[in-house]
Amino acid sequence: TCAGFVAIAWAFCHSVGLRNDGTVMTWGGTSANQHNDAPTGAGFVAIACGRMHSVGLRHDGTVVTWGYSSNGQRNDAPTCAGF
Repeated sequence: TCAGFVAIAWAFCHSVGLRNDGTVMTWGGTSANQHNDAPTGAGFVAIACGRMHSVGLRHDGTVVTWGYSSNGQRNDAPTCAGF
């Protein structure tokens, strides 16, 4: 179902929803793998969207990125916990 969202983020052509169980759901355009690269599993506490990429923050402080990466939006994500 589409119930249980606690946060929604949107950008140029895609959206991300954070569910109350800590999982993310994506929808909208997928020209830059905004859906195909979306993380699976629970543990997310925050989400954000850029023009064609998304960012998720897990409960342990880990940052996860997915989608377009023409300027390092994905590769430059911090690798240390504690944010």
